[in-house]
Amino acid sequence: MTIMSKEKLLVVDDDSNLSELIKMRLESAGYEVITALNGDEAIARAMEETISLSIVDLKLVHKDGISVMEQLHSINPHMPVIILTAHGSIESAVEAMKKGAFNYLTKPFNPKELLFQVEKALENRRLTSEIERLKGLLKEKYDFQNIIAKSEKMRHVLEQVSHIAKTDSSVCIFGESGTGKELIAKAIHLASARKDKPFVAINCAAIPETLLESELFGHEKGAFTGAVRSTKGLFAQGHEGTIFWDEIGDMPLSLQAKLLRVLQDQRISPVGSEKVVEVDTRIIVATNKDLEAEVKKGFFREDLFYRIHVIPVHMPPLRERKEDIPCLAEYFIHRFNRRMKKKVNGMTPSSMQKLMSYNWPGNVRELENTIEYAMAMSQRDLITEDGILQTKDVPNKLHPLKEARATFEKGYLINLLETTKGNVSRAAELAGKYRADFYSLLKKHGLNPPDFKKPQ
Repeated sequence: MTIMSKEKLLVVDDDSNLSELIKMRLESAGYEVITALNGDEAIARAMEETISLSIVDLKLVHKDGISVMEQLHSINPHMPVIILTAHGSIESAVEAMKKGAFNYLTKPFNPKELLFQVEKALENRRLTSEIERLKGLLKEKYDFQNIIAKSEKMRHVLEQVSHIAKTDSSVCIFGESGTGKELIAKAIHLASARKDKPFVAINCAAIPETLLESELFGHEKGAFTGAVRSTKGLFAQGHEGTIFWDEIGDMPLSLQAKLLRVLQDQRISPVGSEKVVEVDTRIIVATNKDLEAEVKKGFFREDLFYRIHVIPVHMPPLRERKEDIPCLAEYFIHRFNRRMKKKVNGMTPSSMQKLMSYNWPGNVRELENTIEYAMAMSQRDLITEDGILQTKDVPNKLHPLKEARATFEKGYLINLLETTKGNVSRAAELAGKYRADFYSLLKKHGLNPPDFKKPQ
């Protein structure tokens, strides 16, 4: 088996012949091995050395293997422990796993099984450490603790991130709206060598086509009506950093050709200028569309597709990672407690059941809005089932995402206005929006604040 680095392992067994046999097997596979004949010696060695993994016999003469494992974990909580046991003690070995053992091996064991379990345990430890490192980076710079990775699918995504970040290759993140594609793009940037350089996010669907070119490449004074001064474009702003292209599938064909040229040449020309500017950026794109289908329909350039589709990352929708919902809900409650200056301690079992039974067409963003609404309306220290707004829909009846989002948003605004009796300032504050943005939302849904004022 291939060993990534020379890991230091600890073998604890009072049978010196067996411990020497294990040591020989592991050393032949490239590991460095320390042996201990009893628990006290094992603890002493663990305090002196940096141990990556321990193999501990369940039945030691003076101290049982479970208590030794617990002491080892008090020294290094993240160190995996494999328990050695006889066939008659499997029940005790299973109990050891409940208390934190990674796995167990029955004696006599197959040498290949020993090496497989060791490699599997070390790989799991490396993945866990990398995920914690990424979450630490995100928390430090963006306070994005809500990259919840309890589910296997999200752990796989973060494992990809840890490998992707070390390269400079283009990344294409696929996923429905609200799944956290920009969050993952920032994670890749922060874990890369470009982390101290700019991260520039561009929403291709949000910038009008007439302005997109000047936004991307910059423009010279007088290049078009209203260009009263020269402006540096987003490409130049992201020099030596990362540019994140959100909703790349909505980019006009005319600009797709220009983007392809920039990616090939790493040079841009501001609008209205003949000068050429060198740019060095890493490209990460995201889309909720099937780009291959868009290529076949003629809406997306095939050559650009192959240029950006180097490393694909697929973000799972929330309905496929429901084991993450309780942790996400807890995170959002904690965040909105700070923002709203409340002390909500959690959710009732029935309200959590309601969250778990819903299909979440708007994904994590819809869950966040749901918790925000429940927090804004709650007068108690627990969120109750009545506070969960969006699941008035039949749980398994799926609506088009745009329709579901609009329905929820309008219902949310109506409830806010009813609660505040048409007080827009108060409603905007509860929603965490600026008054101007809040008025825009009201206009979008045809809502008139005076209609909600309490009659005199």
